[in-house]
Amino acid sequence: MEQHVVIAGGGPVGLWLAAELRRGGVNVTVLERRPEIDRRSKALTIHPRTIEVLASRGAHRPFLDEGLHFPGGHFAMLSERLDFRGLTTPFPYTLALPQARTEELLEAHASALGARILRGHRVTGFTARTESITVRAEGPDGPYELLAAYLVGCDGVRSTVRTVAGIDFPGTPSTVYGWLGDVLLDSPPRAGFSTFGPRGGLMVAPMPDGRYRVVGVSPDSLTSTRPGDLTLAELRDKTIAIAGEDFGMRDPQWLSRFGNATRLATQYRRGRVLLAGDAAHQHFPAGGVGMNVGIQDAHNLGWKLATTLTGRAPDTLLDTYHDERHPIGARLAEHSRAQTALMSSFTPENLALRTLLSDLIARRPAFNEELSERLTALAVRYPPLTPDAHPLVGTHAPDLAFADSESGLFTLLRADAHLLLLTSGDSRMSAPDRPGLVVHTGTLHRPPAAWADVRAALIRPDGHVAWIGTEENDADLAAAAEDALAAPTPHFMK
Repeated sequence: MEQHVVIAGGGPVGLWLAAELRRGGVNVTVLERRPEIDRRSKALTIHPRTIEVLASRGAHRPFLDEGLHFPGGHFAMLSERLDFRGLTTPFPYTLALPQARTEELLEAHASALGARILRGHRVTGFTARTESITVRAEGPDGPYELLAAYLVGCDGVRSTVRTVAGIDFPGTPSTVYGWLGDVLLDSPPRAGFSTFGPRGGLMVAPMPDGRYRVVGVSPDSLTSTRPGDLTLAELRDKTIAIAGEDFGMRDPQWLSRFGNATRLATQYRRGRVLLAGDAAHQHFPAGGVGMNVGIQDAHNLGWKLATTLTGRAPDTLLDTYHDERHPIGARLAEHSRAQTALMSSFTPENLALRTLLSDLIARRPAFNEELSERLTALAVRYPPLTPDAHPLVGTHAPDLAFADSESGLFTLLRADAHLLLLTSGDSRMSAPDRPGLVVHTGTLHRPPAAWADVRAALIRPDGHVAWIGTEENDADLAAAAEDALAAPTPHFMK
């Protein structure tokens, strides 16, 4: 089979997928219609789980160095911000980094791994066959064709790939249009400023380049007809109406509106065509989660595509991509709609509800933790294949510490191999030797409570747990590990 994947779309999702495929030993071509990176940054927020994803490939340092760190996030612009500092992650914060810079870093990362990235090129159609797919494209020199094993649409909500594949994209149209501006402020408000009242809601967030993102909704946002282009004068008037001042607003870099249209592709895979990111799900950008979910789509898909193409797993492994990520897209739509409801009503009743929820965040740590884990994707658990599986199966493994090493678990993860972790340093269990498997033996240092009884774990390339062994007897543990590795299940490489 042709070991070549074509990716339509060179945004953060397509670029991360390209890097993962290269790490898995697969040739990849990215076709991006824009001749250069768009300096208008739709996405600004990088959440903790996405930083973990980057860290699992050693790619996180530039993001930590350049992004602004904030110890939490917001849910529906509530007055009490979510506090991430108690979350089980080495990165209990969000990073503010413009999408343009994120794309620059990811493009450099993918290119260094050997990805072929063609700007000013776009997919126009394709013909799928039993063993391959012919992708029709157009570039500066005219139309041409590429032969590939698979085509992945990372080409946004107006995805050409999804449309040509005939994959339905049902949902609801926009009934709310928020607005934003990336501007300079001569008198910026305090860090983390937000306000919400009868005249609307407003947030002001600093950006690394010295600008501020001013974003909000107001009573006139409630319309199913998209308003005209946002102007600086309109942004200033809305800001004054809600906050009482314009903070010395000037020199806009980008002014835009965004709607709450919510749609979810019915299939993330149709034969040799797959979808990821905005091509698969559209939603109101509440909480800044969209790019993060897309990168996590790519992280799930990358190792599965590479494992399939290198012959270590059957084609059916790719079906698990839809099975695992489609429910995440549905949950994303549900959470975004819930936040939209809280942000698009200015009645006394909704203001009272917002006060109640803010109070719960402030006074109930468990409520803050639940919302935080959902928003950051730290709560994602893929369904186990057997009902009697250990509770950790399907969750993502934390950055476990080892007694004899300063490096944690994330440094052991690889895109091209599962990790068999033997957590008892004195174990006499013999480690199996097989392709696509890395074995590490090390005593855990102060493990989380949920990992206290774990003696062995099989961890997928994307960091999610595939199997847990708790047997106290070494022979029993070794037998259980062999059974797990030999099981005819799409979770494991063969």
